[in-house]
Amino acid sequence: MLDNIRIIMINTFHPGNIGAAARALKNMGLSQLWLVDPREFPHEEADSRAAGAKDLLDSAVVVNSVEEAIADCQLVIGTSARQRSFDQPLLDAEQAAGLMVDEARGGTVGILFGRETMGLTNEEMMLCHRHLFIDANEDYPVLNIAQAIQLVCYELRRASKNTSALPEPAPYPRQQEMVLFFEHLEKVLRRTGFIIPQHEGRVMDKLRRYFNRTRPEKAELGMLRGILTSVEEVLAREVDNNKS
Repeated sequence: MLDNIRIIMINTFHPGNIGAAARALKNMGLSQLWLVDPREFPHEEADSRAAGAKDLLDSAVVVNSVEEAIADCQLVIGTSARQRSFDQPLLDAEQAAGLMVDEARGGTVGILFGRETMGLTNEEMMLCHRHLFIDANEDYPVLNIAQAIQLVCYELRRASKNTSALPEPAPYPRQQEMVLFFEHLEKVLRRTGFIIPQHEGRVMDKLRRYFNRTRPEKAELGMLRGILTSVEEVLAREVDNNKS
C-alpha cells in the first residue's frame, strides 16, 4: 500500500529539503518521490541530507507540471496550513492517512507539498480531492516542508498497520480520466448554451470542485460520459434535421 503513495514536492527551492524528504520517506517505508520543477536537483546538499536514502533520490521522478505528476492518481491530497476561499473537505493528518492508505490498495495516491515560501496555489488546491492540515500552534502553524512530510509519512505508516479488516475499495477514475471528463463536460455545456462566452463566470471551476468533492466512481464516471455523448448525438440530429 505504501508503495502506491506518491509524495510530490512542487518548485522546491532548497535542495536540502529534497534530501531530508527522501530520508523521511525511507524512514517510514515509502518509496515514491516526485519533484515538480525543482530549483536545483540533483545537488550535493540533497545527497548529504538524504543520508542513507540516496537511492530514493536516484529514483526520484522529475516532471515539469503538477498535472503530469498526478495524471495517473485516483486520489490527490493537497497539504496546506491555511483555509482556502473555496469549500473543500478538510482532514487532519491522521484522518487523511486512513483515507489514503485505504485507497492505495486500489491505485496510486498523490500528496502535494507546495513551495517553502508560499505553499500550494489556489489553482493547485483546486486539482485536489481533499485538503490535509497538520494540527499545530494557531499562532505559528507553518512547518518546514521536510518536517511536514515526515509527520504525514509517519501517520501513513501507522494507518497502514490497520487495514486488514477493511472491505475492498471502490475503483475510482485516474486524474487524467477526470481531465478528459471535464473537457467533455465543458464542450457540451458550450454547445447547449449553458456556458455563454460573454458571461462564463466560474462555472467550470465550481463543477470541478463539486466533482472533486463528491468523487464519482469509475462506473459512475462512465455513465456521466455516456450522458454527455447522448446529448451530443441529439444536438447532431437536430442540426441534420434543420439542414434537411
